[in-house]
Amino acid sequence: MFISSLAPATAALLADALLALHVGIVVFVVGLLPLVLLGGALDWRWVRHFGLRLTHLGLMVFIAGQAWLGQLCPLTVWEQDLRRIAGQRSYGESFIEHWLSRLLYWEAPWWVFVAAYTAFALLVALAWWWVRPRR
Repeated sequence: MFISSLAPATAALLADALLALHVGIVVFVVGLLPLVLLGGALDWRWVRHFGLRLTHLGLMVFIAGQAWLGQLCPLTVWEQDLRRIAGQRSYGESFIEHWLSRLLYWEAPWWVFVAAYTAFALLVALAWWWVRPRR
């Protein structure tokens, strides 16, 4: 497999880049909902963009579905694989990884994540009725 043939330094760099991407997706998914609700009240046209809203809903349904299936996010799995190849046994071995992982990874029972992701997915779905997207 391609990933296992990477040099440790390359794997570490890719792991950091993947973590940054992952945090960006989290910021998008979490941050867009309040912006949609605020934008709906203030009549911002961009919050009604169909493709943006469909991407938002699709990501949240995928995230909640993964939690219900007891699966980790594929980005987390890939990042952990890259860190193993890089010889990094735990988080905190690079500046980017140290700070971004504190934002992204939390210790809690699995059911907490399932409940939180499901509730958030329901809020995102309800936002389709509160602030209807336009084609």
